[in-house]
Amino acid sequence: MCGSIRFVTAEGTTERVLRLLAMLQRRPSWTATELAAELGVTERSVRRDVQRLRALGYPVHATAGVGGGYQLGAGTRLPPLLFDDDEAIATAVSLRLASRGTVAGAGEAALQALTKLDQVMPPRLRAEIRAVHDATDTLIGPGIEIGADLLVTLARACRDAVRVRFRYPSRRGPDGDTERTVEPVRMVTTGRRWYLMAWDVDRADWRTFRLDRMQDVTAGTWRFRPRAHPDPVEYVQRSVTEAPYRHTARVRLRAPAETVRRLVPAAVGRVDDEAAGEAGEQWCLLTVGGDELDWIALHIARMGFDADILDPPELRDTAARLARRLAAMVDDG
Repeated sequence: MCGSIRFVTAEGTTERVLRLLAMLQRRPSWTATELAAELGVTERSVRRDVQRLRALGYPVHATAGVGGGYQLGAGTRLPPLLFDDDEAIATAVSLRLASRGTVAGAGEAALQALTKLDQVMPPRLRAEIRAVHDATDTLIGPGIEIGADLLVTLARACRDAVRVRFRYPSRRGPDGDTERTVEPVRMVTTGRRWYLMAWDVDRADWRTFRLDRMQDVTAGTWRFRPRAHPDPVEYVQRSVTEAPYRHTARVRLRAPAETVRRLVPAAVGRVDDEAAGEAGEQWCLLTVGGDELDWIALHIARMGFDADILDPPELRDTAARLARRLAAMVDDG
């Protein structure tokens, strides 16, 4: 399967056929009358142009009768694609980002696709894309690569509502590996890791699974009836910021929630809005997990906001002890 990118540069019949293709890509369905009016030709010319597109490999479907018309469908191979300037720029920028991504094999494929696109792109667009690239950087560090076949398997299972079986390692070590049967709902990525939110059939509860830890993944044919579920993004965020750690801290901060969210990545902590306090003061609630209370206290202190520790109570003692140590370091006496 292969495809290519074409830009509208021809004239006459070829230009009209490409305009027809762009229209079919833009909207799900058109009547022959509508196409003829937009192109300024007769309906007979439209039918001929549709035949030209089919000869080039585009699966243009036609339906007769009232409400019928022309529709661009999926074919057995990928035909040439037609992008306008904005779409070409967006595609090229996305391919550059994908070349640094966490999907195994996608980086090389993205670079190959970008090379093909750059080869046929007009110089004016190439210059704009390079300007965007040169002016952009990312703070996202290297993530854990996930096989593209695993992503496709899980995506199809979510779409088709079929159960998935896999082995999942226990925190106790290899001897604690368990067989899981789940009803998948959604995949969520934090930028560094991928997670699956699913209903664990044997445990009769919602669970979050790291894709890089899932082994021998198999999608079955057993279709399940989708059940009401929590918001996948919120559920995964809560799971990865609280469940894996020994301690979960809840702290009120005197700062707008949006300000704190810029300092605390979603994979590290959850920030919830709170009603404004006296004199219109803005507060928010930070929930963050950690294995060491010292680390949590330092993380909160370095943000520089007034804080009110709600729980655990031991965090107050830890913060007081750290404060005494820091004060002793600068005590001239």
